[in-house]
Amino acid sequence: MFLDGFAGPGNYDGGEPGSPIIALSALIDHSYFATLGQCEFVFVFNENDPDRYRCLEANLKSFQASRSPWPSNVRVRPSNEDFAVLAKRLASHGQSLAPTFAFIDPFGYKGLELQDLADLLAADRCELFCYFDFNSAQRFATAGNVDGHFEALFACEDFKKAPPAGTPDRGEFLIRLFERQLGKVAKFNHVQSFAMRNRMGILGHYLVFATRSLTGLDKMKQVMWKIDPRGGYSFSDRLAGQEVLFGDAADTRPLRDALLHKFSGMSVPIQEVIDWVVAETPYHSGHVKRATLKPMEDDQLVSAVGRSRRGTYPGGCTVTFLSR
Repeated sequence: MFLDGFAGPGNYDGGEPGSPIIALSALIDHSYFATLGQCEFVFVFNENDPDRYRCLEANLKSFQASRSPWPSNVRVRPSNEDFAVLAKRLASHGQSLAPTFAFIDPFGYKGLELQDLADLLAADRCELFCYFDFNSAQRFATAGNVDGHFEALFACEDFKKAPPAGTPDRGEFLIRLFERQLGKVAKFNHVQSFAMRNRMGILGHYLVFATRSLTGLDKMKQVMWKIDPRGGYSFSDRLAGQEVLFGDAADTRPLRDALLHKFSGMSVPIQEVIDWVVAETPYHSGHVKRATLKPMEDDQLVSAVGRSRRGTYPGGCTVTFLSR
């Protein structure tokens, strides 16, 4: 199931498709879709505002008509509810809820309760992709007059401990708190935040992905590294205090330093190295071997056994890192 909790009208004023149309197109236009006739796909598009909901219904009907005959294994279910109400209703299915990818894009800090997400996405194969309004959180987290909203957002009162407004550590504290609570309350094993910065380097917001699958995390990272975001924004993250910018040509120097620090003097199976990179850094599995380990070997910082050719790192080989 694909759940869009704050779906909007379906199309923007300029005619650009919104998230519901993009999601449906991504499935139906996929090269593998014709082979998936035995799979059922359910799309739940929720919009609470009555006017936007009417537009959403009309745009969904128009899109389905444009793809006639509509595939029988794709079900589209628009919903006109407060997201909290919808989440509680769907959560009542418990572990019987189908594997779900939930896209949650609220406006600001209101209308999102972390406990609802935890209950809704409790099944192992559920994942979350969530918009975190960094600027609103920074402005109002310790204002005192909207504490109820922030208690719901974080499922705790630790946001009150955020550094004072205007200090550089305030935003970092809040996004890390949200990540931590997704792990603690919602039991997600892996939480990765993607910072969106404009061309001037100004941070606008975060996109937060949460999953219980290391493979799922790796796939999401691969996608995010390839995307050219709209509006002049680029993705970034930090590793050991260094900025990592997502782009076509990955700068793996921060990863190189992190590997030397983590595995100094150790001999490690290649899969353990890859798993650590995916779980603990902004990089994905495709950045490990040719982009990072091979240049490190050229610089005599690593060696490997269990392979037939230098500069390759097949499954089962062991990598030894130079002591720092």
